[in-house]
Amino acid sequence: MALNKKKKNQQTSVRSIIANDNPKSPIAEQYRTIRTNLQFASVDKELETMIVTSAGPSEGKSLTTANVAVVFAQQGKKVLLVDADLRKPTVHYTFRADNTSGLSNYLVRNRSLKELAKESRVENLDLLPSGPIPPNPSELLGSTMMEKLIEEAKEHYDMIIFDTPPVLAVADSQVLSKFVDGALLVVRSKQTEQEAAGKAKEQLEQSRANILGVVLNDMDVKDSNYYYYYGN
Repeated sequence: MALNKKKKNQQTSVRSIIANDNPKSPIAEQYRTIRTNLQFASVDKELETMIVTSAGPSEGKSLTTANVAVVFAQQGKKVLLVDADLRKPTVHYTFRADNTSGLSNYLVRNRSLKELAKESRVENLDLLPSGPIPPNPSELLGSTMMEKLIEEAKEHYDMIIFDTPPVLAVADSQVLSKFVDGALLVVRSKQTEQEAAGKAKEQLEQSRANILGVVLNDMDVKDSNYYYYYGN
């Protein structure tokens, strides 16, 4: 499903959450279509937890994650957006939030979720920033404390969405994928090589991730900027 295109340099210079800032725009409408497709992709049970990852860096993963979180919140779901990129976090930049504490504090058992979750400017959407960058991200993300976080968050939220690092860069996304209902893969047209996209998909499958679909950014079609599809 295509999304209308904005100027390409805005992707990097301005972190506009278009689903919130311009909800009547064609792009926001296509994010809502992605939301619907994700819900249909999880047919056996209601989608409650998911990661969003990419093959490599600079593929629009974090902005996609933010906008998907927003459209779920706009649907009336209580959403928690977790910045699980404990290497290069961006959620706090996108939402202009404080990042002095967050996920890493919870995972080392020194703060509670109630203390760390922050309200965003979007109704029904709370944030859990990354917090201080730890020396051992993969170990923390695969710990029993992460399982505890998800179970605790489910008591308060309808949807928990994790922004995670690129699959081909580090193992963090694969580690976290075993705890969630599914994974959304983001790739960028003319930047992500087909081989890299295939390898990212294979690595997720090797970790038994349930791949919900793929968002293709900057597809070379008139007035399009994103495309969502599912394929084996």
